[in-house]
Amino acid sequence: MPFEPVQAEKLSSAVIRQIEQLILRGVLRPGDRLPSERELSERMGVSRPSLRDAIADLQDRGLLDSRPGSGVFVAEVLGSAFSPALINLFSQHEESVFDYLAFRRDMEGLAAERAAKLGSDTDLKVIGTILAKMEAAHGKRASTDEAELDAAFHMAIIEASHNVIMLHMMRSMYDLLKQGVFYNRQVMFRNKTTRADLLDQHRAINAGLQARDPAAARLAVNAHLDYVEEALSDQLKASKNEAIARQRFEHELSR
Repeated sequence: MPFEPVQAEKLSSAVIRQIEQLILRGVLRPGDRLPSERELSERMGVSRPSLRDAIADLQDRGLLDSRPGSGVFVAEVLGSAFSPALINLFSQHEESVFDYLAFRRDMEGLAAERAAKLGSDTDLKVIGTILAKMEAAHGKRASTDEAELDAAFHMAIIEASHNVIMLHMMRSMYDLLKQGVFYNRQVMFRNKTTRADLLDQHRAINAGLQARDPAAARLAVNAHLDYVEEALSDQLKASKNEAIARQRFEHELSR
């Protein structure tokens, strides 16, 4: 008969599994600091030796990182899908920008559909709260804050889709966006008309999600990213035209 004796699970194994799940589900994010050893052992109801064994195992596997004098942190595991050489190549060629947006349109459209269907009430509350912060930042004309909240809004939708592969893949992609690899988001939020349009688009996305209408949520995401693509195309053309105009101006001065 294919039965084996049941063995009691080591406490350290239970701790490992719980921390792994928190990282996998995106609750614990790269760079997050874990509570102190004393606090964590009390919260999890395990002895410090068991906790130390679990932390050591997770460190050996590259999921946690110990920093002397600072504590234990979730390791920076994102961005590893692309080599530094490829990231630099992305930043040097315009076509990567539009391929990136096309990829986002597909992935975020799917995520919005899933979030409308599968997201919990709390997930949708988080998305609505971020939108409210965006509206407040818009009223204060805080373009930098708006740009940061824009990324948070989209990531909240990814998280609400409850697909861990999509979550980590898109978080990696957003990390590159924040680094300015593809384009500078803050430039877009400095334009008054564009800022107003973007806010309306985020409101439309949120409305589709809150109504739990998958089709409306996906269409709103597609419309938003179509707009971003067109705005970026206009920015690139304007930059090229300005460069040509400067060349002509400098030529005239030298004559």
